[in-house]
Amino acid sequence: MKILVCVKHVMESESKVRINDSGKWVEHSSSTRFEMNPFDAYAIEEALLIKERFADSRIHAISIGPDHVRDTLRRALGMGADEGFHIKDKNIGFRPPLLTASWIAAYAKNKGYNLILTGIMSKDEMNAQTGPMIAQILSIPCCTATIYEKISPDKRMVSVEREIEGGARDGFDIKLPCVLTLQTGINCPRYPALSKVLRAKKKELEVIDSNSIDDIKQGLTLYNIRSPKKKMKGIFLDGTREDKVDQLMDILGKKALLQ
Repeated sequence: MKILVCVKHVMESESKVRINDSGKWVEHSSSTRFEMNPFDAYAIEEALLIKERFADSRIHAISIGPDHVRDTLRRALGMGADEGFHIKDKNIGFRPPLLTASWIAAYAKNKGYNLILTGIMSKDEMNAQTGPMIAQILSIPCCTATIYEKISPDKRMVSVEREIEGGARDGFDIKLPCVLTLQTGINCPRYPALSKVLRAKKKELEVIDSNSIDDIKQGLTLYNIRSPKKKMKGIFLDGTREDKVDQLMDILGKKALLQ
């Protein structure tokens, strides 16, 4: 099996979000901290579990962005990926999902990947579009929100289950190669082993200049972003439980919400 895992470098949840002066993206300062998109960690782990079942498998991790995305690639290597590929894009602003998908598809084309894995979405933008778009560009099948996968012994098919509404699941048999976007809970991502972390620091990453990739599709254009305006002010109730009940009943009575 030859597996490509797409990983994204995103801001940590605790980082303060402030719109930059251009009004078109968030400001990145020296104190801004980044991490691997948590949803993509499930994709790396699933690739490793597949490799445990098919010992001859190779796992490649790919990410797009400026130089600091290499930290996420090295984390993927520390978890157990074999190679890391960095599509270098100096732009730190908005990158449309179609553009991201175009670059990854251009790289993956004719590379002989049996399986392309992504997280169900990115934590920062939550578009959940990149995986399906990669599949569309490469003209291969795609299954989203995958919660279970099992590759056939002959490596030609993969049986999958995907989450749908109401806690139900859809089941499919999909011909390889294909793209799977993985739902949280499909596995439990491992922590990088110290020996692999040390190896990852020394591992040479292959860098691909995004300007060298032809036939790209731009997709959406972002004109501006803005913080949501506060429409209503919340009320905090103080005192004992009984005091809070009395205050709440008083508020509901004054708003004619009690019958």
